[in-house]
Amino acid sequence: MRFHGQVTRKSRKKKRKLLPLLIPAILIAIALFIYIINARLAPIYIQYAEVQTEKIAAHVINKAINSRTANVLDVNDIIVNVPNDSKGMVKFNTEIINRVLAETHGLVESHLQQAEAGNLALLPTDEIEFDSQAMKREEGIVFFVPLAQAANIPLLGNLGPKIPIRFHVIGQVQATIDTKISEFGINNAVVEVNILLTVNVQIIVPLATKKSVVTQKIPVAMGLIQSTVPQIYTTGGGDPPSVEVPAPPAIEE
Repeated sequence: MRFHGQVTRKSRKKKRKLLPLLIPAILIAIALFIYIINARLAPIYIQYAEVQTEKIAAHVINKAINSRTANVLDVNDIIVNVPNDSKGMVKFNTEIINRVLAETHGLVESHLQQAEAGNLALLPTDEIEFDSQAMKREEGIVFFVPLAQAANIPLLGNLGPKIPIRFHVIGQVQATIDTKISEFGINNAVVEVNILLTVNVQIIVPLATKKSVVTQKIPVAMGLIQSTVPQIYTTGGGDPPSVEVPAPPAIEE
């Protein structure tokens, strides 16, 4: 009995000595497991975060566009005839275009800054859950997404832990003018003048980060420019004229 008691006491002492080493080992194993799982899911987080970031940025930009004073103009409002030009040449009124560009650029930057500061009125709160307190404390727009939704597991829906995702604008919003001219009919053209907005953002998910670019095209003016029909219209190349328009009768003096 005394021998059995000594063995029991020795085993208990050995367990007490191993316990301080066992607990850290278990904690390290759990942390390593979580890190490996998260590292494998990080690309999925990033891909989902990019889609949501584009949706949120587009929503904020549309809010800014709807608040501007200048709506989509008719192309004839920004066209100026070149004087003393027998061919009827025209050019764009850069003063009007630059004014719309400056107004749009300023509104978009202002709305994005307000959204990052926690102004939920500019964000799609009916579709995405935002953390307004974190947005006020930190820089950037913070929103949550359920793990099952990010991992594309429809059966779980909105169940599971919610992953915080944050993105913020890097640098200034870039705005440039883009024009597109397409032939239409005989000696006519469809003209589009757009503003191309480029927003550089930094997306941050647990244990991962990525830079992304959000672009959006905003119409400034569009319409049809009609010119005089030439007396002879050809299809090009060496073919004979396909349409022959008679010259207007001479006016007798």
